[in-house]
Amino acid sequence: MDVLSAIKNRKSTRAFIDKQVSPQTIHDVLDAARWAPSGANIQPWKVAVTTSGTKTNLCLALADAFQSNSPSNADYKYYASPVEEPYLARQRRCGAALYGALDISRQDKKQRRAQWLKNYFAFDAPVILFIFIDSSLEKGSWIDMGMFIQNIMLAARGHGLESCPQASLAEYPDIVRSHLTITDEQLLICGIALGYSDTTAAVNQYRTERESGDSFTSWHS
Repeated sequence: MDVLSAIKNRKSTRAFIDKQVSPQTIHDVLDAARWAPSGANIQPWKVAVTTSGTKTNLCLALADAFQSNSPSNADYKYYASPVEEPYLARQRRCGAALYGALDISRQDKKQRRAQWLKNYFAFDAPVILFIFIDSSLEKGSWIDMGMFIQNIMLAARGHGLESCPQASLAEYPDIVRSHLTITDEQLLICGIALGYSDTTAAVNQYRTERESGDSFTSWHS
């Protein structure tokens, strides 16, 4: 797969088939992702690969926290509060596309909650990559982390895999750190669901829109 196809056709996959990903394939994905740029080449990324029983037990703990209505205590604030335009409209269109693909109405709170619960099981992906950064690092290193995460997702496509980067898997970082024996000095950025796409699932049939390049670009000669 060429790089432009990998970029343009990547999407967040929310249903995976029951097929394991080999440790060698995971290693190869991360081995490619490590070539992401970083300021002064400090390479701030840390990855915890979870599979099998560890993944299952951790997902159950996260789901239990959600179902118990435990408040999120994420290590950082992902969204602005309030979200203002034009970002709010884009956020709403994203949600409408997801639930529209699943034929779940805005009024059906029960089904919406059931769908959201699937986040904490990484949509049954066989692998979750938890992405951490040292708490001593600053915003520049967080930018580096974004490039690293994108490299993971593009490298995954090169191996026939799909992915979904999930802030929801970072809502309860203390639970994640406890299960993985990781210190509080490591901040949890996100989890990445990784596996083979269920191409027949309705939730994988839609694409979110993107603004045109002209809408965010100005030229200065």
